[in-house]
Amino acid sequence: MSPMRRCSRSACPRTAVATLTYVYADSTAVLGPLATYAEPHSYDLCAEHSERLVAPRGWEVIRLAPDPAALGPSNDDLLALADAVREAGRRPEPAPAPPIAGEGGRRRGHLRALPDPDA
Repeated sequence: MSPMRRCSRSACPRTAVATLTYVYADSTAVLGPLATYAEPHSYDLCAEHSERLVAPRGWEVIRLAPDPAALGPSNDDLLALADAVREAGRRPEPAPAPPIAGEGGRRRGHLRALPDPDA
């Protein structure tokens, strides 16, 4: 996850805890848990600014509460961590032996240089 993000409000030094997104077609402002990544068309807000948020006249504000189960690591996260630890503990495979001259030529990229049969 990225380092802690700050509130998008001008001169606010606090850490962001929520993400605000506008759905212009529905005249709706959606305020939910902090997004995993900062998006260019959304705004990260601190706790104070997210609590005081009001939408323009005629707009609706939808506040999405964070899922408590989603706050901790998921089974996928734990499995990925276990796989990474397992992979890091494996011994590296030995490098393949270089080709012996005269056995089909040397390989360079996707092309093969063949020895001259008349030489």
